Amino acid sequence: MRLGYGLVTCERTPGDPRTWVDRYREALELSRVCETNGLDSVWTSEHHFVDDGYMPSLAVTSAAIAASTSTIEIGTGVVLAPLHHPLRLAEDAATVGCIADGRFVLGVGAGWRAEEFQRLGVPQSGVGRRLAETIRILRAAWGDEPFEFHGKVFDFERTNVTPKPPRPIPIFVGGGAERALRRAGRLGDGFLGSGTPLEALPRQIATVKDGAVAAGRDAASLTFSIHEPVWVTRDPEGDLDEALRQTWLVRWKYADMAVAQGNPSDPLPQPPPLDEDTAATLRRQLIYGTPERVAEVVAAFGEVLGEGGQFIARSYYPGLSFDASVEMIELLGEVRRLL
Repeated sequence: MRLGYGLVTCERTPGDPRTWVDRYREALELSRVCETNGLDSVWTSEHHFVDDGYMPSLAVTSAAIAASTSTIEIGTGVVLAPLHHPLRLAEDAATVGCIADGRFVLGVGAGWRAEEFQRLGVPQSGVGRRLAETIRILRAAWGDEPFEFHGKVFDFERTNVTPKPPRPIPIFVGGGAERALRRAGRLGDGFLGSGTPLEALPRQIATVKDGAVAAGRDAASLTFSIHEPVWVTRDPEGDLDEALRQTWLVRWKYADMAVAQGNPSDPLPQPPPLDEDTAATLRRQLIYGTPERVAEVVAAFGEVLGEGGQFIARSYYPGLSFDASVEMIELLGEVRRLL
């Protein structure tokens, strides 16, 4: 069972004096701490035009992480592929793959924020087809020979994309809707789930495998990964309020992103107070406790994910201090050793 860390986003949070320069410097340092503590991977996440600076450039950051580390795998969870020209995405990913010497995994997803599509001039309609064609183009672009592609969205004459990655870059496809799950089975090397309860995960995996079989692919060749919110602590009674507060800050920002329209503000807006009903929901969803307790839950996910599966602890909380983030990773290192 493999254990990763993420999703690194380099966001600023209300009242925190750290700059975006500080955030990116810390991201590289935290990646090195992950490697030192025996974690298997570190993952980033993409959004655009968010007032808190949510990371927009995953290839740039992934390359910097790769140059700062030597063994840990670097993954994107996820690149919003329809927002990128597929040939440029192929070049960027291949370049990261070269800098990482094969330690790079490209997670891709369709995206959901209308503002991102509007500002970048990409139609949001037909996003599934755009994603599917992008995946096919990526595979062709990383091959040894020049290729041409003629689809309904993209049309390229004979093209040679360079550099070539040192090994085939695994493409993990994210999503939760049935159509997205089947697409992952039809086109991906693996599936990257997000926030799925343990009891619902077998159904998702079965749907992904159905998509692979329907496309004539070997479902057994697929790899399954998932990221879930995790808080590891040596003081389960004393840390719960802070864990819920930090989890709420992350969750609220996604809701705020859905309605905000590119209006940078400083100071950043404060989230509303955490009410009891929301706190109860977060308590159910958050994997919380001592390293021993968290390891039990992660191992249960591992049984469902199967051979080669990976559990990504979503333990990067932008509101945590750097020292607290380091301590969290060190505790995750204990979890890794217990698996």
